[in-house]
Amino acid sequence: MPKSLAVNPAEVRAASTITVPPIPVNAYTLDFTAAKKRYGADGLVAMLHDMIAIREFESMLNSIKTTGGWQGIEYNHKGPAHLSAGQEAAAVGQAAELDADDYIFGSHRSHGEILAKSFSAARKMDAAKLAETMSSFLGGDTLRYAEKIGYDTAEELSENFILFGTLAEIFARKVGFNRGMGGSMHAFFTPFGSMPNNAIVGGSAPIANGSALFKRVNRQPGIVIANIGDASMGCGPVWEAMMFAAMDQYRQLWRPEDGGNPPILFNFFNNFYGMGGQTDGETMGYDILARVGAGVNPEAMHAERVDGYNPLAVADAIARKKEILLAGRGPVLLDTITYRISGHSPSDASSYRTREEIEAWEAADSITSFSDLLVSKRVLKGADVDDLRARIVERLTRVLALASSDDLERVDATYIESKMLSNSHVEAFGAGDPELLEPLAENARVKAIAKKVRKTTDADGKPVSKVRMYQFRDGLFEAMAHRYAIDPTLCAWGEENRDWGGAFAVYRGLTELLPYRRLFNSPISEAAIVGAGVGYALSGGRAVVELMYCDFLGRAGDEVFNQMAKWQSMSAGLLRMPLVLRVSVGNKYGAQHSQDWSALVSHIPGLKVFFPATPTDAKGMLNAALAGTDPVVFLESQLLYDIGEQFEADGVPEGYYETPEGQPVVRRAGTDVTIATLGATLYRALAAADTLQEKYGISAEVIDLRFVAPLDYTTLVESVRKTGRLVLASDAVTRGSFLQTVATDVQDLAFDALDAPVVVVGARNHITPAPELEDLFFPQPAWIVDAIHERILPLPGHVPTSNWTDGELVRRTRLGV
Repeated sequence: MPKSLAVNPAEVRAASTITVPPIPVNAYTLDFTAAKKRYGADGLVAMLHDMIAIREFESMLNSIKTTGGWQGIEYNHKGPAHLSAGQEAAAVGQAAELDADDYIFGSHRSHGEILAKSFSAARKMDAAKLAETMSSFLGGDTLRYAEKIGYDTAEELSENFILFGTLAEIFARKVGFNRGMGGSMHAFFTPFGSMPNNAIVGGSAPIANGSALFKRVNRQPGIVIANIGDASMGCGPVWEAMMFAAMDQYRQLWRPEDGGNPPILFNFFNNFYGMGGQTDGETMGYDILARVGAGVNPEAMHAERVDGYNPLAVADAIARKKEILLAGRGPVLLDTITYRISGHSPSDASSYRTREEIEAWEAADSITSFSDLLVSKRVLKGADVDDLRARIVERLTRVLALASSDDLERVDATYIESKMLSNSHVEAFGAGDPELLEPLAENARVKAIAKKVRKTTDADGKPVSKVRMYQFRDGLFEAMAHRYAIDPTLCAWGEENRDWGGAFAVYRGLTELLPYRRLFNSPISEAAIVGAGVGYALSGGRAVVELMYCDFLGRAGDEVFNQMAKWQSMSAGLLRMPLVLRVSVGNKYGAQHSQDWSALVSHIPGLKVFFPATPTDAKGMLNAALAGTDPVVFLESQLLYDIGEQFEADGVPEGYYETPEGQPVVRRAGTDVTIATLGATLYRALAAADTLQEKYGISAEVIDLRFVAPLDYTTLVESVRKTGRLVLASDAVTRGSFLQTVATDVQDLAFDALDAPVVVVGARNHITPAPELEDLFFPQPAWIVDAIHERILPLPGHVPTSNWTDGELVRRTRLGV
């Protein structure tokens, strides 16, 4: 338990100095005999082959973008081409020490990494497995085209497969590695350990960290490398990921058999530029990037600067660091110096650097120097190098001719739609029995919940005290405990997840049930929390991550909006994302802790968004989310954690069940007006319905939408066709609220049935004030009644306490509030 890790004032206040381990800089010394013994002559030639293949591949793309063709083949490539020409040795040297169980995650400049990793993994793979991998991938579609290119050996066929699959993906062809859904900046091939490449600078760092966490938690082989650029050192999520990977708990609180720190290597391909900014001397201040490791942990992340223009130096570093990572002593930081000869993209004129600088790096060209080395050591002859390049160019010419052919189709809108969500049901992502520290039935909280009354009244109809009543948070706990007991891969982390029992006591009892590797506290690093969940899930496990407040979504914006939401579709469904992001929607904590941002997540394609309002749904909807394979943002109102079940006659069911996905539910039947709500506003809508009935004889039908995405409108439209009137209410601010979308859709679907415009009642377009003033901000029952009176159905004798006139709407919008 962390509480046993005492912080001793005598120790922490004592005078001392900090010493930093030496950080090697370009320390590799060539021992060619040893290198030849390790890789063999064929292995060294293979390195040269791969470097030349990458250079020619990138030269081809550059020519296509700048001249419209290459080798007499014309093609209009509309997409981007961020080239890695000049960086070949760094990618190839790395791949030489990796196999298919080792994962690399890259950046927008990753064509060379895909090719190097795939070539290397294919050579090391058993022939039968390699053949099966290619023939089974995409039903054999890519392989059938690779076979048309021509080959004499199985290795040549695999080379065709890799080159064609990558280029076809860049050209958005249906036979590309990701059906053309990823394109140039996102192409990857997971069977060879080439994992998603990221168009967001530094975006791979937290995701790769999550993938490494998956390997550690589930005791899977291999290491994970985040190949990111030097400019990403300025990105917060990169620092967060390094801190997450370096947590002391892996060694101090996790058991020795759990393996130590996740096997993650943060490899900075340091080409000294971030677009047009120069990281060395202009936009950074570290002087030598490897220095940064000293600030992360006592081992200085085993940091080292490596000469990335020497593939043998890179391979040597990877081999040494891999041993450290597999022993659980990571994380590791490499500052791999390299250079991009080309600009940021073909449209970049490189006006920010001198021609002399570029020429100096060209004179040190890694392909030339490595070729000269192999020739000088009589591994091959100069003519052999020319022949090797000629064969590669000839093969690439045939690859380009095929990939650029108009006969190759692209996916259509129906196909894209079919890959946005996986909509699968998986009980467990791993085999074997899940590890629990005690039988589920013997857990103290499980026993306590079994004694609770599962609704708000007892058998005699008397109100039940909160101590005796089954609460909303109990439903969430039961869903989590159930899935923990059947899915050995399920892992959860976030702020205060473990010993506090979660910020709102949802996880109380899980600490005693689970080992650290399945439930742990993370740093206060929202980007790293969610990013790690993305990497964990796409690597094959199920994760639940938590953001304590909805307002903190902004700290994890990229990870939620660009990563969590998109990898299933960008992979053409090859990846799944069984990730649940629990987010509490707050109140009483003021402007930065009390916002409902359901509208933000509703806007992002690829996310499912659930928002339960009752204990029964808290359990049933989380059960559904935890059985699925899609990313779910699971919103929970803090106002509801201690409420009991008011709507189910028999209370919250004891066994396993799932709330039907996307289906709203009628909480109270009515005939005159429909009030549909999202979240905690349900209970204020019911109070408004009481007022309408008791004072004005108006029968209100109250519907709990429960879901943001997906959402089936059938129940809502049927109600509107019956009542002719609709009010939508939630605690989100009115401007841009998700309910505005619902209002528009219902008016489209049931315009002929409406007797009045649809009205949206939400919070004011202000900051959330102090709790003493919240009645002025969040929707109140009287607001709903007033809105109906003013905009839908005049109520005899009603005196409004809030202003819902047209003039007031115009006034507020004019003022921006």
